[in-house]
Amino acid sequence: MTLTRRTLGTALAAGLAAPALAQSWPSRTIRIVVPFPPGGSTDVLARRLAEKLTAALGQTVVVENRPGAGGTVGADAVAKSAPDGHTLLMGVTGSNAIAGSLFRNLPYDPATSFAPLSRVVSAPLILVVNKDSPAQDLAGYIAAAKAANGGLTYATPGNGTSMHLTGVMFGQAAKVELTHVPYRGSAAALTDLIAGQVQSSFADFLVALPQVRAGAIRPIAVTSPARHRLLPEVPTMQEAGLPGFAATSWQGLFAPAGTPAPVLARLHAEVARAMTSPEIQDSFAAQGFTVEATTPADFDAFVRAEVAKWAVVVREGRVSLD
Repeated sequence: MTLTRRTLGTALAAGLAAPALAQSWPSRTIRIVVPFPPGGSTDVLARRLAEKLTAALGQTVVVENRPGAGGTVGADAVAKSAPDGHTLLMGVTGSNAIAGSLFRNLPYDPATSFAPLSRVVSAPLILVVNKDSPAQDLAGYIAAAKAANGGLTYATPGNGTSMHLTGVMFGQAAKVELTHVPYRGSAAALTDLIAGQVQSSFADFLVALPQVRAGAIRPIAVTSPARHRLLPEVPTMQEAGLPGFAATSWQGLFAPAGTPAPVLARLHAEVARAMTSPEIQDSFAAQGFTVEATTPADFDAFVRAEVAKWAVVVREGRVSLD
């Protein structure tokens, strides 16, 4: 490849600018966009991480809630932000894996519109029912779904979330039809489940666990291959009669594609330091999460594998929200 004077000059300028930007970054408040309302697991995690990053970076790190369309509104806002390290996304399974197959006109590409920094937590979902539900186990839940002939409802934090598509995958595996009822966030979904307005939910651990322990809702099964350490009495989907069934809800930090490598490296280092701190490890492990600090390369490969996995579920379930 032959470089002209102009392209050589541009390359040299870029090479000089990147270290300079890294030295001056961050120069103002950093925003972590959470694509859901306050109160859910993504919001709680982002606020704890923001506290750690504020102390480490010497600049205020704030959380901005931008809910809508299963997390895609907030994700799109970050994808279109200046790639300077001052706007980040706390992305989730829905916004950064499922959405690419679910929305034909999605304005961003989950695999290429972002620079993955690190997966930070993951956890199985819990299939839960109202405490007065006649379903005592998975066989009872499946029987109720078949008897309802599509009328059994399950609440989720929104269309396109991992909870929504896990319900679709469950229907495929159990050969039943469920009625999806989307809400604007996990807290609202569980509030109506407790009140009996909906019958069940594929819920995230952080929000559901306190309600399970309080007896407000009843756990039926977890979606992980192995039983969860905090609910050892609750069987897995596989144990309860659905061989091979597994789904994980994960969350990770992303920057817009094109963010300079030195800024990404500093961000990753500080995020990894925060997530491996005893305070965050103990806090989120106690709430059911596996706390992680993956490399950007590993996270990128993971996201691409998740995109492919959920594309099959969307295609076979004939799900479309456009």
